Amino acid sequence: MAQRVVSVEKGSPAYRAGLRAGDEILRIGGETVIDLLDYQALTARNRVELACRRDGAEFRAVVRKGEYDFLGLEFERPLMSGMRMCCNHCLFCFVDQLPRHVRPSMRVKDDDWRMSLMTGSYVTLTNVSDRELDRIVARHASPLYISVHAADPELRARILGQPRGKRVMEQLKRLSDGGIEFHCQAVLCPGLNDGPALDETVEALIRLPGALSLALVPVGLTGHREGLTELRPYTREQAHGVLEAAQPWRERLLAERGTRFVFPADEFYLIAGVEPPADEEYEDYGQIDDGVGMLRLLETEFCAAWEELPEAERAPGGERVRLLIGCGVSAAPFLRRLLDEHPVAGVEAAVIPVENRFFGPSVTVSGLVTGGDLTERLKDEPGERVLITECMLRNEGDRFLDDMTLAEAEARLGRRIMPVGRRGDELLDALIVARNEIVRSRK
Repeated sequence: MAQRVVSVEKGSPAYRAGLRAGDEILRIGGETVIDLLDYQALTARNRVELACRRDGAEFRAVVRKGEYDFLGLEFERPLMSGMRMCCNHCLFCFVDQLPRHVRPSMRVKDDDWRMSLMTGSYVTLTNVSDRELDRIVARHASPLYISVHAADPELRARILGQPRGKRVMEQLKRLSDGGIEFHCQAVLCPGLNDGPALDETVEALIRLPGALSLALVPVGLTGHREGLTELRPYTREQAHGVLEAAQPWRERLLAERGTRFVFPADEFYLIAGVEPPADEEYEDYGQIDDGVGMLRLLETEFCAAWEELPEAERAPGGERVRLLIGCGVSAAPFLRRLLDEHPVAGVEAAVIPVENRFFGPSVTVSGLVTGGDLTERLKDEPGERVLITECMLRNEGDRFLDDMTLAEAEARLGRRIMPVGRRGDELLDALIVARNEIVRSRK
């Protein structure tokens, strides 16, 4: 597989070795370069020998550099290969539940273990061959993030709608034996893969040294499931049941392995109406991107930053500016309590839960609030500025999931919208910055 170079940084090791834009890399160290992972592994040395092609003629180049220095090459595709797409038909696939009018990019179903390594996204391994498993081990691609859902082969195949899903425990053992570590998740559906099936999954995973943790995530169901398998969201009582089932495992495995291993997502605690565990119970927050411990870490960081404020900054009362904090329905009580217990001088922070009409009212997380729902809910709320989590916007930070731009949302509200990072100290800083800017504008 030839990899075409689109640019070479001037003065870089590759440039000094004579490589130029338009050259094709055929092999590195005698090995074919399949993708970015191969490229990174094969170039992590002091002397890199490349077989190249220019204008149809092959030539050899030798690059000398520091072991971990970059060569200075850029290629046509970031992964140096195409994205690997999903071959499953999951019962709870979120893409299948999207409204018809969403932008096309939201309908892309990727399932690429290389993105799992680089970004922490979850993969199922159903499109990974035995040869590719060997390459994962050879390239020391660790840690990975793997959607297990159920250890029982038949149940997992049913959940994924893919017969190849039966092989997951065999695949995980092969990775674990090869020294690869992985975080796991189980998206739980009431009465399907919780209860005894969940116990079986935990029991199977803890036999593998490579398994680092298991996140338990409640199934997310939108209001657009016409023609799909009938599934129900967790009730308060059922969410309590999952937490109660997880706790003995957490206690046992903390004693036996030094980790609680099983980590229910924040959403389970919110549905159950139970306070999330203390900060130390999340250990290193290894599953935070899966919604495990986000609220507790936010509170821990916010409180630590708040304690460092001068006393005068923590005094309520006096003239205040009113700031609106738009969020999902589930997180609103938690945020409201946090801000009520930790006032900021001169700030009235009004937490406004936004019902999700775009995806359906059963979707209650903040990251899926759209611009249309946000502006409709806040248009008549008095307040001088709006704060939202940056998770509501795409990576470029300029557009909501319903394609409304940030500028359009601000125009509808007639107020500035401030996207805020996920850390608690960033939320506190945003409150203070917004207050100071508004006070200065009044003068």
